[in-house]
Amino acid sequence: MMRAVTVAVVAEPDGEFVLGTAELEEPRGHEVLVRVVAVGVCHTDLVARTGNYLIPLPAVLGHEGSGIVEAVGEQVTKVAPGDHVVMTFNSCGRCTNCRTGRDPYCQSLPALNVTGGRPDGTRALSRDGAPLHGHFFGQSSFGTYALASERNVVAVPADLPLELLGPLGCGIQTGAGAILNSLRSQPGDAVAVFGAGSVGLSAVMAARLAGCDPIVAVDLQAGRRELAKELGATHTLDGASTDIAGELWSITFTGLDGAVDFTSNQSAINAALYGLHPRGTLLLGGSAPLGTQLQIDMSAVHLGRTMRGVIEGDSVPDLFIPQLLQHYRAGRFPFDRLITRFPFDQINAAVEAMHDGDVVKPVLVMPETT
Repeated sequence: MMRAVTVAVVAEPDGEFVLGTAELEEPRGHEVLVRVVAVGVCHTDLVARTGNYLIPLPAVLGHEGSGIVEAVGEQVTKVAPGDHVVMTFNSCGRCTNCRTGRDPYCQSLPALNVTGGRPDGTRALSRDGAPLHGHFFGQSSFGTYALASERNVVAVPADLPLELLGPLGCGIQTGAGAILNSLRSQPGDAVAVFGAGSVGLSAVMAARLAGCDPIVAVDLQAGRRELAKELGATHTLDGASTDIAGELWSITFTGLDGAVDFTSNQSAINAALYGLHPRGTLLLGGSAPLGTQLQIDMSAVHLGRTMRGVIEGDSVPDLFIPQLLQHYRAGRFPFDRLITRFPFDQINAAVEAMHDGDVVKPVLVMPETT
């Protein structure tokens, strides 16, 4: 049985998102059908849109969806129809990393998230009888309905507005998790965040939550730097500066304990690395096209510094997203200040506004679905 859904399809590299009708299968054994209420637009969606990513085009993207469970497969026990959920990345739950709480490093991560279909090669989405690439991050939530799995839905309280919650599934948990889970920052730690978009600003808020001091936000846009100050940064630096590392040492005196980069810019990464004290840690959390190369000075690492990649803030979503929501309720993590709503049919305007820096995190709100 197939269900008619409205989806935004990108058909060619760097093409616009075009709304149209597609057909979506009903859920299989461990799958969950979600009526999408809203979905965040993430930089990773735009990287995938370039065609220089694993998922082939044409495709339905979107991976920060929130909504209400419509139906579940016969083997699902975690959620039931009517539950409010956030959709996040998918993982197998069986490999060594999943069994030890390292879900973002699931050994089946590509097959479950970015190949355009299920691991067995089938696809739940089709258009005019032809299969359509989907299952992006186990959801493809640029549509009125999304087919997720029991593993990548997180139940959330029904009294919280679903229009705000979708970005918790990727960007917000990535930024906050980089500070709280990956660096495990402590009160008094000196940290810097490179890139003050939604991910970086989530890291800034988490650093304030952790009691870090100083907290330095680095960005090219003055408006983003000002918002970073409002959300917890003690200092901000213009990303166009020619001596960011020197400025970081002037602020900290002894160098940074930790830094996180969400720009994937080589100059920024090197500045962050040189801003660390010996034994400091730099996390790379940006989303870059496949094949992106990075050059670093080996002497910077020989001093004892650590540099590593981080996926989804090293979070276990079923545990971390509820924690962030507790902080939000208590007024300690005001991620709602990052969000600007757009109607779903204004998806291209939302992308343009994000690209121009006019908004931090666009969230697409779906039309009422009966």
